[in-house]
Amino acid sequence: MTNVRTAFPAGHSPAAFWRGRLSRWRTRRLLETHLLVLFLCAAVAVTALFFSYRQTQRGAAALAAREAPAVQGLAAARLAALRADQEAHALVTTHLVDVAGSGETYRSQLSAADQGLSRIADRTDQDLGTVNGLLATYGNSLNLGTSMYRDQPLMREQKLDEADSLLTRRTVGLAPRLNELQRVQLRHAKATATMGQWQRAGWWLAELALALLALTLLSALFVLRDRCGRDWNPYLLAAFVLTVLLAVFPLLTTSATEDRLEEALGDLGQITQVSRHTGPGLAGAQQSVAQKSEEVRQELTDGGWTDRMYRSTVVGGLLVVVLPALGLGLRLDSDYWRRR
Repeated sequence: MTNVRTAFPAGHSPAAFWRGRLSRWRTRRLLETHLLVLFLCAAVAVTALFFSYRQTQRGAAALAAREAPAVQGLAAARLAALRADQEAHALVTTHLVDVAGSGETYRSQLSAADQGLSRIADRTDQDLGTVNGLLATYGNSLNLGTSMYRDQPLMREQKLDEADSLLTRRTVGLAPRLNELQRVQLRHAKATATMGQWQRAGWWLAELALALLALTLLSALFVLRDRCGRDWNPYLLAAFVLTVLLAVFPLLTTSATEDRLEEALGDLGQITQVSRHTGPGLAGAQQSVAQKSEEVRQELTDGGWTDRMYRSTVVGGLLVVVLPALGLGLRLDSDYWRRR
């Protein structure tokens, strides 16, 4: 019977290589060095992991609570203001302006625009004072053009033209100002949801530190078995498993969260684009914005599992710091430190 050849020649196995590299170290000094390296790697990895993961959570929460509602509110307010103008002109054109109850539609649109701006006032750091003032003046002109001057068509036309100017005047009109607010708010939303350079560097640092931690744990387990004749240390084994889990699952969760935020940002961009609609079909644009806004809300509220993952990461990170110190500390105390 022929002998089966081993995968590594004698003296050239990974164990033999690592044993040779560590041969000049005394066992006690070797274990103490492993303990120090494990503590430093764990501290760096856990700190970077907490920082990076927390930033992702904060970005998702800020997008859901502030940035997305502000983008949606500005879009809804712009469409409502445009539709109010459209409905008021339709009343005059069809000669229904003097019919009792005929102006409810445009008035409800003005009210919706005003309420929309009021709701987002505390969700944006932009100054809405000028826009609110323009909306009030614009609404007053529409009301005068539809409810007064029944026997003075020229005055009625002048007030409606004045409302049109307040709404569409280039740069300083209500619609252009809302356009600018939407552009800035969408940029804020993208900045909030996008992973920054420091956060990305934090993830790289966390993953590198976790990789070094895992290798050091394997080395410590090898030293305990090779030098001390001990069985596998349960504390170090548990720490190794947790290290692998921390290197994989928080990163996968963050990647899924970033994909979800990217999809939400795309929908917010569509909402902003649809809200730029003018002319016929404003009612359909409003319905489309409302439907897409609900989809965004669902996308941003479906991430409750990330909170559970964060709590698990906090517990796992603390254990990764404690378990190696406990495993090697007890062994050093039992074999060396008590003999002083």
